[in-house]
Amino acid sequence: MTKLIVLYFFLIVLPFQVSAECTCGETEAQDRDKTKALQLKLVAITSILVASAIGVSLPILGKKIPTLRPENDIFFMIKAFAAGVILATGFIHILPEAFESLTSPCLGRNPWGDFPFAGFVAMLSALATMMIDTFATSFYERAHFNKALPVKDDSHVQGAAHEGHVHVHTHATHGHAHRSAFVSEDTSSVELVRHRVISQVLELGIVVHSVIIGISLGASYSPTTIKPLVAALTFHQFFEGMGLGGCISQAKFKSKSIATMVLFFSLTTPVGIGIGMGISSVYNENSPTALIVEGIFNSASAGILIYMALVDLLAADFMNPRMQSNLRLQLGANISLLLGSGSMSLLAKWA
Repeated sequence: MTKLIVLYFFLIVLPFQVSAECTCGETEAQDRDKTKALQLKLVAITSILVASAIGVSLPILGKKIPTLRPENDIFFMIKAFAAGVILATGFIHILPEAFESLTSPCLGRNPWGDFPFAGFVAMLSALATMMIDTFATSFYERAHFNKALPVKDDSHVQGAAHEGHVHVHTHATHGHAHRSAFVSEDTSSVELVRHRVISQVLELGIVVHSVIIGISLGASYSPTTIKPLVAALTFHQFFEGMGLGGCISQAKFKSKSIATMVLFFSLTTPVGIGIGMGISSVYNENSPTALIVEGIFNSASAGILIYMALVDLLAADFMNPRMQSNLRLQLGANISLLLGSGSMSLLAKWA
């Protein structure tokens, strides 16, 4: 969590280094209305904040509703819908923006036009996410296993010597049951750690993109640009919040950690809009520095979200024996996945 907060402040400070180095493609010159744009930005901050908070809180509060608990079938379908949203966010919303930024005519042909940096950074980001996921899970698994090694109870062995063959057989059965219970408990703990790693890495990927898109909206003076973004980003943050909230609910964090993650996600885009408003006089989204920063961070964010959606959310649930043995659940999860990815893809028309 500390690493997430450090990176968040890094992202806040970074845009202040972006100045108008290039006037290439000033698209808003004929559509600037500061008063109306300010009103729309205030509406955007409020609506996005509320939608983000509701979206991320629903799966968490849903644990108090029996139907929405993680052990029920409906939870699989909700997670499939949210995973589809996150997957479409990476493929449809973020990655194309990264390619557009890093192939802009405002950047020099060499090296930006000679190599697909957006795809390359996204690939590296996905690989780095896999490594972090693997190392973190194995580290916590080893740490838990070393702490949880069972202590041998010699009283059963001594009793067996006095009771004879029958008791020895019973003791062997008891020992087997004890071992099974221990393995089951250890597996459950490892899965819990994995859910925690997944939720934190997923929030990191979402936060990076949310800050950037918030800054872009906040720095704009064009009402025609801001209007469709307000509605689109409100739905965008709501659905993304559902995906993140589902992961947080499975991670079983303490109340303080849950509140921190919910607040962190909810405030990210509104704070980004505020930053954009503050630096709007010097910020030029078509300057080489802005294009490179946005392109690289969007590429990294896309790689994280695509990996998390495909590997940690979809593959984990769709390969689950419970879903494999239930055709009705498989059908429902696949429909939910298509609805989630389709809904988020449709929003690309406006954002």
